[in-house]
Amino acid sequence: MSKKLFFIILFNLSILHAGYYLSPSQREQSKIDKMPKAEFSDLSNIPQDLSYYANQVKSFSYLEQKRYDNEYNQKYFAPWVKSELIIPPQDFGWETRFVREKPIFRENASQISPYIYEEWISSANMGSFNAIKARAITLKRLNLKSLPTDEEFFRNPNQIGEGFPFDYNQNSAYPPNMPLLISHYSKDEKWAFVQGAYAFGWVKTKDIALVDDDFIQQFQNGNYAITIKDNLRLYNDNHAISLVKLGTIFPYDKDGYFFATKDKNGYATLTKFNPTENGIISHKPLKFTPENITKVASQFKNEPYGWGENYETRDCSALTRDFFAPFGIFLDRNSGQQAKNGCQVSIKSLDKNDKKKKILENAKPFRSMLFVPGHIVLYVGEYNNEPVVMHAYWGIRQNDWTKLITGRTIISTTEPAKELNSTRAGSQLIETLQSIVSF
Repeated sequence: MSKKLFFIILFNLSILHAGYYLSPSQREQSKIDKMPKAEFSDLSNIPQDLSYYANQVKSFSYLEQKRYDNEYNQKYFAPWVKSELIIPPQDFGWETRFVREKPIFRENASQISPYIYEEWISSANMGSFNAIKARAITLKRLNLKSLPTDEEFFRNPNQIGEGFPFDYNQNSAYPPNMPLLISHYSKDEKWAFVQGAYAFGWVKTKDIALVDDDFIQQFQNGNYAITIKDNLRLYNDNHAISLVKLGTIFPYDKDGYFFATKDKNGYATLTKFNPTENGIISHKPLKFTPENITKVASQFKNEPYGWGENYETRDCSALTRDFFAPFGIFLDRNSGQQAKNGCQVSIKSLDKNDKKKKILENAKPFRSMLFVPGHIVLYVGEYNNEPVVMHAYWGIRQNDWTKLITGRTIISTTEPAKELNSTRAGSQLIETLQSIVSF
């Protein structure tokens, strides 16, 4: 979207709406939108209308969905209950080990000197881990960094899959209203090391606010709504506060919806807003019906692939997490963790045909994921006796070990681009899938 068009839309909205409001918008276009987007037969030969698959679903019972939703809320607010950050030993300090063990590079393939990354490590002040242990909340959608810097770093842009968009300083992203626990601050106090519901890392101190018991009691009122349309934007009159992606939670009462703002002392206060349109936010959990499933899932189609949710987009596990969220199902951050969130059925030892048979017999449309280390997909149903999935997919392995870049969220079989002689058959999804994960 051009800046001129953006400000025209913003001006027209400000005429109609005063105060705080949530309205349809668009994410900012960036270099992520210029990635290659390969075409192959699945994208024209199997139904791309998600309502076709949504009509195959078996719904949750009311009690079943309510149980999942209660578990979701407990996990979402867990950072405000914890007394300190708890990070598994194998994960603690991974970023320091990563930048020290092998050279790291900028996107243009110039090497980053040890002097620079040692400054980042020093600034991280990890000797003060858990020194603060303060509760906080995000004020806007923000990136969660591995080290307290905005700098991108890559393993080696000259190697396949180790350049753009695989910035290893991009851990994840947090929406507005994400409860946090602060471990400590960087040496210059411009960054805070935090843990939220599904990830840990560095955020800018200016983008969060401290919370006290009174705020938590008001915020945790038991009534929660969630956005069911993607790329909304929160405004204050004519000022854009934050992009709001699908799956963002807001408490509500009879007077409206609420989000956190910061007072002059750095503490959070509840601020009311109203949506400008119906159908962009719904009480949570959203009923698991074919109509609602189609509406939510369709929001992700063709979104550019964004490693760690960089550039206001999603990777494979962010897609599955945000799809399930409106229906009250909580998923952890990465594919390996998500593979342990539901009930698992192993298909690792089966051949291709038996895997397909097992998936069709055991996977539930829009209630199951299929997992291979490093990637996770949403099972949406079957077409012509073939399992069909939706996934944020970087690319398809070729015989020369390069990737045919799909670079977006697609609907495909488990053998995308199998008609191409260049596609490496042994690397196809169906050959590498290891488990079915269901709710």
